[in-house]
Amino acid sequence: MSVELSAEEFETLVVEELDALPDDMFDGLDNVVFLTEDRPEDGSLGLLGEYVGTALTDRDRYGFGELPDRIVLYREPLLAHCADLEQLRDEVHVTLVHEIGHYYGFDDAKLHELGWA
Repeated sequence: MSVELSAEEFETLVVEELDALPDDMFDGLDNVVFLTEDRPEDGSLGLLGEYVGTALTDRDRYGFGELPDRIVLYREPLLAHCADLEQLRDEVHVTLVHEIGHYYGFDDAKLHELGWA
């Protein structure tokens, strides 16, 4: 069983989960956009979200005129992964925290150590 939400409903849920995250998680975010898409480019259902950009720890110079980094949550994989709305909210929360962690330069091992993955 999976959850059914339209693209608009899913985006609303993601915004609600972003609003629920602690403010200090956003203190260092600069030039980042949060997006929702139906699926990753390869069409798979295995990737729930991704950070596309250059982590803070890997930046040399960054400033005016740079395209924003992106944190993308994929609706169809997340819906397929969850049995109900409560599980979906939890998974969206975890995915947002995970991808924000990548922005800050944390690899998967560090994210697991911090309990962010």
